[in-house]
Amino acid sequence: MDWLRQIPMGQYVDGPDGWLRRIDPRVKVCWSLLFLLSPVLAGPIWRVALVVGLLLLTFLSGLPTRIWSRSCLILVLLSITVGLLSLFLPAVDPPMAFSLRDPAELPNVIVESPSWDLVRLGPISLGALSLGPLVIDRASALLGLRTSTLVFTVIHSVNLVLITTPPEDLVWALSWLLSPLRRLGVPVNRLSFQLLLALRFLPLVQEELQNLLRSLVSRAVSLRRLGFKAGFGLILAVGERLLANILLRAEQGADALVARGGRVLPPGDFRSGSAQVQSTPWLNGIALLVLAVMVGMRGRYGAY
Repeated sequence: MDWLRQIPMGQYVDGPDGWLRRIDPRVKVCWSLLFLLSPVLAGPIWRVALVVGLLLLTFLSGLPTRIWSRSCLILVLLSITVGLLSLFLPAVDPPMAFSLRDPAELPNVIVESPSWDLVRLGPISLGALSLGPLVIDRASALLGLRTSTLVFTVIHSVNLVLITTPPEDLVWALSWLLSPLRRLGVPVNRLSFQLLLALRFLPLVQEELQNLLRSLVSRAVSLRRLGFKAGFGLILAVGERLLANILLRAEQGADALVARGGRVLPPGDFRSGSAQVQSTPWLNGIALLVLAVMVGMRGRYGAY
């Protein structure tokens, strides 16, 4: 039952391995923004290229395989599942009303048809089960491709930054990038402190979820024997208990912080005491150069 500890999703893993750790956290944040924002209004070729580039970056990062292999495999399966669901769901809304006459009998009427029939299965009957017509056209294929690539790109890019950057360094980089907003009265230090607490609570959330799953396994609970209604009620009860435990942990952490005279500090004060890795200037220069090239390619070839 310790599988959550073996999948460091969103948790920093300490170690000197990999050149990705020696890049400045501000550059990593800019790269993560590229993977988060560039798929917006982009074509399928650019989205697939981002996935391939992200996989190559992961393989060549020099990180131990045990850090990212399990989470990457689970994320690939999740992306494929979401893509298949989007592929088989209707890509357009059905018409509100159907014509009582055959469109072929009406003059000057253009009959709309799918732009590209990727797969077409007519009425299929298996005994008493009728599946009906199933059409997968270009719109549904593009929808499945967009959703699957978006899920993988967003989650894996953020996870790659989190496992290679200490939370203190990441919050400091975000506060440095948001520092111009201080002139507008935005409490950047308070927001950065809240983000740091949220990142610190991620392992606690995973620990609470693992404890609840272990309690169900130790009691030999079988959802199949309980049935749909009782099983769904059990899932809701577990989710309610998980939320209550997380809120209790947050309240205990807040009470401990107040009891010790806690106050909001600038992110730089937390970063000075963290086990940070010194960045390499030439690696930062190469990363910024490649980032500029990627931004230019997105503007030129992103629509394809």
